[in-house]
Amino acid sequence: MPKTTKTPAVTVFTEATLRAAQELLTKSYASVWTGPSGEESSGEAVARHLEATVTLLDKDGWSRVHTYYRDQDQPSEPNPADDESMTMKQMVRALLRFIHDDIDLDPRRTLSTALRHVGEYGVHGDPDTAHVAGTVLDRLIQTHTGSAAARATAWAERQHRTHTDITALLRAGAQFARTYGPAAAPAAAA
Repeated sequence: MPKTTKTPAVTVFTEATLRAAQELLTKSYASVWTGPSGEESSGEAVARHLEATVTLLDKDGWSRVHTYYRDQDQPSEPNPADDESMTMKQMVRALLRFIHDDIDLDPRRTLSTALRHVGEYGVHGDPDTAHVAGTVLDRLIQTHTGSAAARATAWAERQHRTHTDITALLRAGAQFARTYGPAAAPAAAA
């Protein structure tokens, strides 16, 4: 009997999901469009932030989770700091070799680090749009899952999640922000 490989279904966010998320937003205690600065972000600004996040994840890659620990199964090597016969120059070389060879410089980003990076870089977003984008994504996931406690970053970290699922969520968030977010405030006269 031939073995069949089952590919996971891609998450789809429908217009009905977006409308239900808007209903959820209208019941929110505080405005989700206001960031930590106390200022409102337009739907267009949040959409640009989310689209820039898709571009960043497509360029750098997406990672479900980041790990900062070395594999515990690796054989341990003697610690150069314990070798009293080493010169300072040898120790520095050993340290530089470790940094170059052993530290995992994985360029991939998680959903949360990608959102934050776009906000910190400042071209397509700022910390306010990063915060609001995260809140918008949370509401979409709450609507999608039916759980008021659901959060987008936790949803993105599930073992079966894919890059395609994450970009579908981000694109749905951008569409949601453009459709339901506040319009940009007119520029103040000088």
